Amino acid sequence: MKTKIIQLTSAKGPVECAWVVAKILKLFLKELTGNKIAYEILHKEDGLENGTVQSVTIKLKGKELSEFLEGWLGTIQWIGTSTFRKYHKRKNWFIGCYELHQYQQKTISESEIQFQAIRSSGAGGQHVNKVSSAIRAKHIPTGVQVLVMDNRSQHQNKKIAIERLKEKIADYNTGQLKEAIKSEWENHLNLERGNPVRIFTGSDFKQNKRDKSFKTKRNQLKTDLRKQLE
Repeated sequence: MKTKIIQLTSAKGPVECAWVVAKILKLFLKELTGNKIAYEILHKEDGLENGTVQSVTIKLKGKELSEFLEGWLGTIQWIGTSTFRKYHKRKNWFIGCYELHQYQQKTISESEIQFQAIRSSGAGGQHVNKVSSAIRAKHIPTGVQVLVMDNRSQHQNKKIAIERLKEKIADYNTGQLKEAIKSEWENHLNLERGNPVRIFTGSDFKQNKRDKSFKTKRNQLKTDLRKQLE
């Protein structure tokens, strides 16, 4: 199972673009369910108007994610009349769908944990200090570490240390994700308004079919080549 983090954003577009994000989000989640891809909404920034979304960050988990996202990543266009400004002349509205490449979720492998046995301190008399039963565990890739001296058994303290490291790594991942979302704010500034990967029209958001077979282009190339050989 692969995991990816996706962001839908209205960029610096007007309120209509935030409305489009809300509509596209529903379609996107529906396709995820249809393709048996699990998802979790990690962060959502609501727009200024009711029913609008400025940006939303989603964690996806499933098989063939790259293939699924080929038809989503990039600029998405909606052609329609503004629902907020009825007489507005603009008919084309753009939003972006991006992958957060900078965020990589850290997982724990025992081979990446450094264990150090140290003497326990505190109540318990002289026997406590004679046995190195406490465990300091450090997750080398992140530098996260814990100190456990709950039991007199070094083995039990080691097991507890691993579990506590998992909890701390989960908090670490949350912090890293927040930083990634902040750094991806450039997506809100650099939305390309050409060559959309998907085009929707009307209030029902009917998708415009696009010819991906390139059959017409191939036929044209064959015709041009034939003329050159004549």
